[in-house]
This record gives sequence, C-alpha cells and structure tokens, in this order.
Amino acid sequence: MITKRILIFFLLLGIPIFAQEKKWTLQECVNYAIENNISVKQSELDLKTTEINKKDAIGNFMPNVSASASHSWNIGLNQNITTGLLENQTTQFTSAGLNVSVDIFRGLQNQNQLRKSNLSIISTQYQLKKMQEDIALNVANAYLQILFNKENLKVQEQQVIYNKAQLERTKELVDAGVVPNGDLLDMNATVATDNQNLIAAQNALLISKLSLAQLLRLDDFQNFDISDENIDIFESEVLSESADVIIKKAKESRTELKIAESNVELAKKDISIARGAYLPSLTGFYSFSTRASNSDRIVGVEANTTNPFSTIGFVEGTNQNVLQPNYAPILGKPLPIFDQFDNNKGQNFGIQLNVPIFNGLATRNNVERTKVALERAELSYNQQELDLERNVYTAYTDTKSTKESYEAALVTLEARKLSFAYAKDRYEVGLMNVFDFNQAQTLLINAQSEVLRTKYDYIFRTKILEFYFGIPLIQKQ
Repeated sequence: MITKRILIFFLLLGIPIFAQEKKWTLQECVNYAIENNISVKQSELDLKTTEINKKDAIGNFMPNVSASASHSWNIGLNQNITTGLLENQTTQFTSAGLNVSVDIFRGLQNQNQLRKSNLSIISTQYQLKKMQEDIALNVANAYLQILFNKENLKVQEQQVIYNKAQLERTKELVDAGVVPNGDLLDMNATVATDNQNLIAAQNALLISKLSLAQLLRLDDFQNFDISDENIDIFESEVLSESADVIIKKAKESRTELKIAESNVELAKKDISIARGAYLPSLTGFYSFSTRASNSDRIVGVEANTTNPFSTIGFVEGTNQNVLQPNYAPILGKPLPIFDQFDNNKGQNFGIQLNVPIFNGLATRNNVERTKVALERAELSYNQQELDLERNVYTAYTDTKSTKESYEAALVTLEARKLSFAYAKDRYEVGLMNVFDFNQAQTLLINAQSEVLRTKYDYIFRTKILEFYFGIPLIQKQ
C-alpha cells in the first residue's frame, strides 16, 4: 500500500514536468496564433457585423408593421361627446390601431443596398484571410529565427568544448616546450571569449522564443519551446518561373488585391444607391383603428317639458310664429367596450407617391461624394497593383540572391574547414602561433554562422515567393 502511494506521488509530480516538455510545431504555432490573435478576432467580429448589415438590407423589402393603444382620462370642464355640451365630468377613452407600410419602389435603393451588403461580406472575408496570412507569415519568420538561434547555439557550444580541449592540449605543449607560455595565456582568453559568445547565443535564443510566445499570446512563455524540426533546403519550382509569370499569378490570387477590387465594387454600389434618391418613391399603406368610451349614450328622446317649443321662423304677412316641439335626449349607459370596438372600427389604405424636386442640392452632393470615393478606391487598387509588382520583384530577386549567398557560404565553409585543419596541424607541431591559429578558428566559426544565416534566410525568402505564387505558407491539416 505504501509503495503504491509513493508511485502515485511521483506520478503526480511528473505531470507538470511532462506538460512543460511540450514542443510546438510550426503548424501548431500558426493555428494557435490565428485562433487567439486579437486582430483576427476583431476581423471575425467585423464579418459578423457585415452579416447583420445584410439582414438589415433584406429587412428593407419587408413591410413596417406597428400597433398602438392608449387609454386616457379627461377630468374637469369637457365637451360631452354625447350631448355636445360643456360639462364638468370625468370621462375615459380607449383607442387602438394598426399601421402597415411597405416600399413599392425606392429608386432601386433597396436592391442596390442588398447587393452592397453581399459585396461587404466578401470584402470582410478577404480582410480576415489577409489578417490570417500576415499572422502566419510573422509566426513562420519568428519560428525560423528560433531554429537559427538553436543551431547557432550548438555551434557555440561545440566551439567551447573544442577550445577547452585545445586549452588542455596547449598546456601539454607548453609543458613540453613546444609552444611558449604566451600561447597558453592567449588560449585562456579565447576560452573566455567563447563563453561570452555562448551566453550571447543563449540570450538570443531566449529572446526569439519570447518573441514568438508573445506573438502567440502565451502566458507561460518561460517554458515555451518549439520542436527541433529539420527544415532542409529545397529547390522550389517557383524559382523556375519568371518574375512576370509570378506577378500574373499573384494578381489572380493575392488577397490584398482582391480587397482593393471589392472596395471598388462597393464604391460603385454607393453611387447607384445615391442616384436612387433622384427617382420617385412609391409607398403602400394600410391602417386600422377603433375606439371606446365610458360616456353615456343617447338611447331615445322625450318631450322637453321645461321648454316644449322653440320658434323656427315667422309666417309671411301675418308674422305668426312657426313653432316646433323640443325634445330632450334620453341617456343610457355606454355599450360594452368590445361592442364599441366593433361599432367604431375603421380602415384606411392607399398608396403615396413622393417625387423629389429640390432638396438643397443634398442628393447631387451625395452623388458627387460617392464618385470621389470611387476614384479614391480605383487609385488605391492601382497602387496595390504597383505595390504587388514591386514586392514580387523584390521577393524574386531576394530569393535568387539568398540562394547564391547560401551556395557561396557552403563553399566558403568547406574552404575554412580545410584551412583550419591545416592550421591545427601546424599549431600542434609549433609551426604556427596561437594568434594565427585563433584567427583560423574564428574564420571557421563565422563561416558556420554565415551558412546558418543564409540557409534560413533562403528558406524564408522562398516561402514568401511561393506565397505570392499562391502556395499556402502552411498546409492545413
């Protein structure tokens, strides 16, 4: 039982250790960055907003329906709606209504607004894709920088090991009287310099890891590390194409050009919407209303005993009064409220034509503004084309030059290896001083670092060129 508990204890201790040993691949880094980057999330929210705007555009084709109801009290001197007399009374009124209106024609503005909303969704999708591509490119660059710093650190570590061994060998040569004691002092200084270079290489690796971890928005960046992927030099098929072919392919596939093109189409739709305000608009409407009151109603009449007759005229010639009987209304309680609603209901429907004649040049100025916006969008599209051509030419030239630099660095490295081997043999037999020997060794280290630098520079430049050619930076799994 005790043994089992000890085993569980050590297993629990091992959990965080294993968690810290996670090595991120390039694919995982790119996917994680795209999923968690704030700019990407903002672009996703922009896409949701454009989808909501499309729903607004669809809603413009639907009727507007509204219902209303009110109940009021009138207290004090008011006209009795039953008798027509002013009386001090308290009355209550209830009314209800329904209104419906629908656009029959609005100068095609609703149709153009819907088309614009569809274009806006496409444009926002391109912007989201562009954001993801930029992040993938930045992550790949930071990832390759870490790989470079790792290999460079290995070179420095090997150099420290070798020079420490060489220091021991120098001590033996000094003791044997083959080389002077000053060579031993120079060798001690060389080992100290190597230790400084090793610390600098370690710091460069740490900073590059920190940069990528921050790009991924990781909290535990101290334990962040990437897998030791061996990215070999490859001959890309894109390099066999001419720059003009790559530019043509880039114009067909590059997202920034599609964004500029969609902005031109959006500007054209804005002009169509603005011009729609010149045309008449036709609206259909329908309304229903009813009302009820708690006022007494007239249920009959009876002779007015207080004033039975009233004079309405005179007989010509005799001037005899012409009388008519007076009647007083017989008031009763109001009808039930639902009966009143049924008796008092009414409907109103029709169409309304609105013809714009003059509105202070507002419509004309709005159209002119949209034309200016179209010209601006077209200029932006032309500028994007020029920028794309320049970027492709630059990427093409950089890839070619970095390939040549890498090949030259390999040749230089082989020459430095032979030179160092020759210098080592001469130094060990006392035919070369330690200064010249260290110079040969430094040139070898520089050649190794240059091979690493040009290697990863060439890989990254090739990826960018393929990117312009339409080849994804990272293949989705």
